[in-house]
Parts: sequence; structure tokens; C-alpha cells
Amino acid sequence: MEALLTSTLSVAIAEIGDKTQLLALLLICRFRKPWPIIAGMLAATLLNHAGAAWLGGFISNWLDPKIMTYLVAAAFIAMALWILVPDKMDDEESSLDKYGPFMATFVLFFIAEIGDKTQIATVLLAAKYDSLTQVIAGTTLGMMLANVPVVLLGKLGADKLPLRGIRIACAILFVGLGVSTLIFV
Repeated sequence: MEALLTSTLSVAIAEIGDKTQLLALLLICRFRKPWPIIAGMLAATLLNHAGAAWLGGFISNWLDPKIMTYLVAAAFIAMALWILVPDKMDDEESSLDKYGPFMATFVLFFIAEIGDKTQIATVLLAAKYDSLTQVIAGTTLGMMLANVPVVLLGKLGADKLPLRGIRIACAILFVGLGVSTLIFV
């Protein structure tokens, strides 16, 4: 249960103000159809995070556990620093628009998540915890918790979030995960 809760909380907080959240806002402004966008986000996140979790599990089995602990702790702390840098999103029209909201969302979300903070967090969490299923479920749930409200509320609430404070809180969370990884080996 710890893997599920930690994965959900870590990704939900890390996702606030992230480029995929900005992408969700852009998609709802373009298509104005929330349910296909939400379904596309869910499908893309499940596929992307399943691959990332598998990679994290593979790496954790391949490396010496002590080295893995130090790498995971250092990576969590590096994530904390990375989170403090805001993401930006282009406003260009996508050639995927002609395929509709589900396919455009699926492709754009999948691509946007490659190398993203939340994908790397998924790799790290899968390396730390034994249950890939809980990590995938948690990171996917975290993504949906952060992005579905953006889609449903559109522009109404997105501009009012204190993104700087949220980034700082998220950075503190990731430093805490890194330190706890070292302490509770």
C-alpha cells in the first residue's frame, strides 16, 4: 500500500504546473470534449508508466542493492531540483487535431511524458518498491488527479494555482523521498 500511496502523491504533486498539465489545458481549449481527452490521457499514461515501471524494476534487479539505493536517493534529490524549473508549452496547432480529441491526446500525452519528471519518478518508484502494479496504478492515479480537474474546469481555475509554492512543496517531498531512501535502507 505504501508504494501506491507514495506513487500517487509524488506524481500528483509533481504534475502540477508540468507541461502535460499545460497540454491538458490546451487540449480542452481546442476540442472542448472532456471525456475523450480524459480517456486519451489515461491510456497514454498507463502505457507510458507501465514501460517506465518495467524499466525501473529491471534496473533494480540488475544493479547491486546498495548502489541502487544511492542512485535512487540521488535521483529523487535531483528530481527535487528539476521540479523547481517551470515548464513551458507551445501554442502551435498540432497536425494530430484532425484525428480527434482521443487520438490527439493519446499521442501528445505519450510523447510529452517521455523523459518527463513523472516518467522518471515512475522509474525511480518502481526501482524502490517491489510492486510494479501498485507503482503503475499510483503514478497513473496521480497523473489523473492532477490533470482531470484541469480538463473539467478548463481555464477557470488553472490560472489561480500558486505554482511556485506547489513546486517548492513538491521539491521538498522529493528531497524527503531521497533522504528516507538513504535512512530506511
